[in-house]
Amino acid sequence: MSAPGPIRAAVLTVSDRCSRGEAADTSGPGLCELLRAGLGATIVATRCLPDEKDQLSACFVEWSRAGAGIDLILSTGGTGLAPRDVTPEAALAVFERQHAGLMELARLRCMAKTARTFLSRGVAGTIGRTLILTLPGSLRGSTENLEALLDILPHAIETLRGEVKDDGRPDATPSSTPGAKVIRHEA
Repeated sequence: MSAPGPIRAAVLTVSDRCSRGEAADTSGPGLCELLRAGLGATIVATRCLPDEKDQLSACFVEWSRAGAGIDLILSTGGTGLAPRDVTPEAALAVFERQHAGLMELARLRCMAKTARTFLSRGVAGTIGRTLILTLPGSLRGSTENLEALLDILPHAIETLRGEVKDDGRPDATPSSTPGAKVIRHEA
């Protein structure tokens, strides 16, 4: 077995207007660019869907199936307070495990730029070995939220992939599993 490859990511744009061709999607391409530049990620899928809970949930499940090999799904849009903003509900309906701390961290780190970051109801969680983040719909909001997490996403993905053997216990030893890591934490 060879060393683990780059993060494989997918980006879902959630927008009634973009899905009907009435507006150009800038957030989805912006996130793809940042994923490549900031994480060296490979973008394996992109899609634009309307603000329809069942369609969004189905996409999250489809992209999270084991055979898809997608490590990280980012959605952009549908996290605000508008009546049709249902992306968090679509994600929460299919998450196996919620991870509230990731989006809390993103909002805290973005707070210095704008208090409006707290208007996003974005959520994070996992299905199988796939991490899902629901980001705001604007180019600025989505990229600032992703930038706020770039430093910790690689470790999160490595952990989900099963590449992290230990969380820093002093008696940890590397396993014979190729690509496995022992993470040492500073005191």
